[in-house]
Amino acid sequence: MKKILKDNSVKKILFITLSNIGDVILTVPTLESLHKKYPNAIFDIVGDKRSKIIFKYCPYINNFVEKDKDLGWYGVLMLIKNLRQESYDLAIDLRSDALLYFIKSKKKFFKVSNKSSKNIHSAEKHHLSIKKIIKTSPPPTNIWLSNYENELTKQILKKYSNAKILSLGLGANFEGKIWKVTKFVELTKLLQNYFDIVILVGDQNDAILSREFILKFKGIIIDCCGHYNLLETCAIIKKSDFYVGNDSGLGHLASAVDTKSFTVFGVGQPNRYRPWGRNAFWIQDKSYQINNIDPKIVANKIIKQLKR
Repeated sequence: MKKILKDNSVKKILFITLSNIGDVILTVPTLESLHKKYPNAIFDIVGDKRSKIIFKYCPYINNFVEKDKDLGWYGVLMLIKNLRQESYDLAIDLRSDALLYFIKSKKKFFKVSNKSSKNIHSAEKHHLSIKKIIKTSPPPTNIWLSNYENELTKQILKKYSNAKILSLGLGANFEGKIWKVTKFVELTKLLQNYFDIVILVGDQNDAILSREFILKFKGIIIDCCGHYNLLETCAIIKKSDFYVGNDSGLGHLASAVDTKSFTVFGVGQPNRYRPWGRNAFWIQDKSYQINNIDPKIVANKIIKQLKR
């Protein structure tokens, strides 16, 4: 007979998440469902260094355990050694690193295979891994911000407290995902009657794109690229009235703070990996060539959402 854990007996949970920012954000609905079912449990999370900041202010996290890829097998062995010192009531692996075979947990839940879930969204796929204990659909995603990030954003925008703000994410992690800056410029001109200022968000790798945009668009622009960390950028997007960007982690951040967003897809599978949320919209050309997407079509779709 299988052992059944009572909800109030679950005190400690191990949650193994993914690597890329967008992918990690899509595991958060599963984490939130577990917290809702086991509100008195604390969580240890295993993830990469770059995703650690996402959980910085999560109130029910006990410990974030870094999986250091640079250390190779030595890093994996040290991770296993550290985790074996703990005992868990539940352990969930959304990564398929085989770590669960080496740790002590009363119940273990493994990642659902791609083959059995190829036609559903990634957030739903992750949630299926815990379907034996949670029967509901995945909730919206989430990210946790502190007063610091919110106050910083107020300072950045203090001159524009009543302005309508359009945030733009001009970058992505490779060329096939990047809509040309000229397309963003044309789109922004088409939306000028709906927004007062434009904020450019992204990391230092997007600075070249932001400079090109500034040269080609005449209007009020705040260039934040490379100046703020992920949570600070997230708070800026939260204060925006709308976010538009390429297929990158920024669109997932917008969804996590429930800012209306529009993602322009080139290559990729939006049916599986688009931002998860009621206010997240997207477009993809049937050719999968991102620069075949007409800014006029995008503008009309955004205006339609603004009028809802």
